[in-house]
Amino acid sequence: MMSLLRKHRQWLMIVIAILALPFCLYFVKTDYSQLSRPDEFARLYNRKVTNVEAQRNARLHDLAIALGMEQLAQSLSAGAQTREDVYKFFTYNRIILQHEAEELGIRPTQSELADHIRKLKAFQGGAGFDPIKYREFSENILPANGFTDAQIEELASDELSLIHVKQLVTVGLSVPESESKDSFEQAHGKLIVHAIRIRGADFEKEIKINDEDVQKYFEAHKNELKTDEKRKIEFVVLGLTDDQKKLAGKERIDALQKLADRANELTQALAEKGADFHQVAAKFQLPVKLTGEFTAGAPDPQLKEDPQLSTTAFQLSAQEPNSEAVQIADGFYVLHLAGVAEARLLTVEEAKGKIVDAIKSTRLREMAAEKGRQISQELRAAQQTGAPLPPVLEKAHLKADKIPPFTLMEAFDPSDAEKKKDRPKDFVGIKNAVGQLQPGEISEFFPWEDGGLIVYLEKREPPDEVKYREEKPAFDERLARNKREIVFEEWLRDRQRDAGVPATPKEMPQMSVPRKS
Repeated sequence: MMSLLRKHRQWLMIVIAILALPFCLYFVKTDYSQLSRPDEFARLYNRKVTNVEAQRNARLHDLAIALGMEQLAQSLSAGAQTREDVYKFFTYNRIILQHEAEELGIRPTQSELADHIRKLKAFQGGAGFDPIKYREFSENILPANGFTDAQIEELASDELSLIHVKQLVTVGLSVPESESKDSFEQAHGKLIVHAIRIRGADFEKEIKINDEDVQKYFEAHKNELKTDEKRKIEFVVLGLTDDQKKLAGKERIDALQKLADRANELTQALAEKGADFHQVAAKFQLPVKLTGEFTAGAPDPQLKEDPQLSTTAFQLSAQEPNSEAVQIADGFYVLHLAGVAEARLLTVEEAKGKIVDAIKSTRLREMAAEKGRQISQELRAAQQTGAPLPPVLEKAHLKADKIPPFTLMEAFDPSDAEKKKDRPKDFVGIKNAVGQLQPGEISEFFPWEDGGLIVYLEKREPPDEVKYREEKPAFDERLARNKREIVFEEWLRDRQRDAGVPATPKEMPQMSVPRKS
């Protein structure tokens, strides 16, 4: 029997494997959808959006900015707080826009597209559309980003669709005359304002910090009290010559493109296994420069030419010590991590100065805020009884400073530069605090850098009637445009829910930010 089994063992193994396969498929529940998820950025309208597609949309966002399509870029990334969120929102909202445009039957014609492209800012010259600028953009900018002329038409179609969709969802929207006049008076009326300042420094003598306070703060924050991480960087520079720096237009672009090609060859050589930074630099006949130790907040003088150099330096690691080519105004840098002085935890004695400053700053803010809220309440109570305000301020050892008259919507006027230069440092805070007040009202306490302030709006002088008539058409258009944007954003939020977009940026997937070309 055993000899028979040995004789036919190969056939027996095949039969056993076939019989075992259904068992494995039934009982071993592999979630194959999970295997594909690394390539899934999101799922909209029950369709998978791949990471490749999301990255392409991110690059299209930057292309839209370069073309001067501010309306498209801003409307599809409204609400984003970080650069990563800008790309996420643009990806989601572009897909939604295209879906809704198709549902609504919006399809720009070829003549509309051609006319829209000819009006793009990137292609404008002294006499309107400049074909030379278009050719330079097409031959240099597009290929560098992996695009062709087709992507210009693609974005133009999106922007035209956006314009048509906005028109449809805001149809019938109007600005009543009464609302227009009230808004104009609030924006352009001259404000007579008094500011009552509560300064944190006034309470400094009242603050006593002992060793127990320091120890308590240290125990609560000791994992945050660290020295700054320091780095040392080696780098090479591929830059324009002094003569090439004087070039302009296509000649300058061509010179930079040659440097970009050479920088790309250099980074490819560094990416090879076992590549040595010094040997590769010597092969390309580039001298290696070395920085001293520096922190993220205080870059080495040799890297101050562009902020992204220091940022890139702190993105390098022992596993990936070499950077991509970092473009600056006149060339490219390639960085190499030469050393890291890791951040370490401070002892209580080393951190004592920082701790005392932190406790003092917190207490000064708290005391100023408490005093400010108290004074605001007392001033309001006195106002309601008809009592004069000066005695309340005098009792609190405060005074009301009269601010030079201003309007909330002052247009930039070069002739007014001197007056603006003399305004107080907290003028922006004063404008913010007075924004919602009516004449005769007193604001709540408004925190500011060195404490805070309370604002009293004495009166709002109406704008000149002639000015109102002259500026009314443009003002009404801005007001209507703002209302249309609000309506469109509400419509877009509804569409996002229908499409399946995560409710908040924190719930959205991570997205790597594309490098600037």
